[in-house]
Amino acid sequence: MIIKQLSVFLENKTGRLTEVLTALGAEKINVKALTVADTSDFGILRMIVSDPERALHLLREKGFSVNLTDVISIATPCEAGSFAKALALISEKNISIEYLYGFSIGQKAAIVLRAEDVQSALEALKSSKMDLLNAEELNNL
Repeated sequence: MIIKQLSVFLENKTGRLTEVLTALGAEKINVKALTVADTSDFGILRMIVSDPERALHLLREKGFSVNLTDVISIATPCEAGSFAKALALISEKNISIEYLYGFSIGQKAAIVLRAEDVQSALEALKSSKMDLLNAEELNNL
């Protein structure tokens, strides 16, 4: 399933990440997964949150540059090679992966990924019976 990811541009300044997470926490918006990509001037905080639309408006009100992006989330067994199998299905269709991040909880692992063609990547995964997570399922992990 396609889910919404929040992307926040942060200056490389002490406390900016804390400001974002504190604002979300104060509004009871739960962060389910996150990653930060860093350059010398700024960082990009990518997050899956419990209420992406509300988080988008909240952070814009607080002056952050933020947007929503379509991503795919895949559940796999938490075992060696399971991420590779999922990604092979996409690369076999000649679809580039722009970025991904993953995490595990108990015996389950999950990947959140952004592909150059999200719809085609989703179709490749569906046709191979991969365990795709919708937003609610990801939030319930």
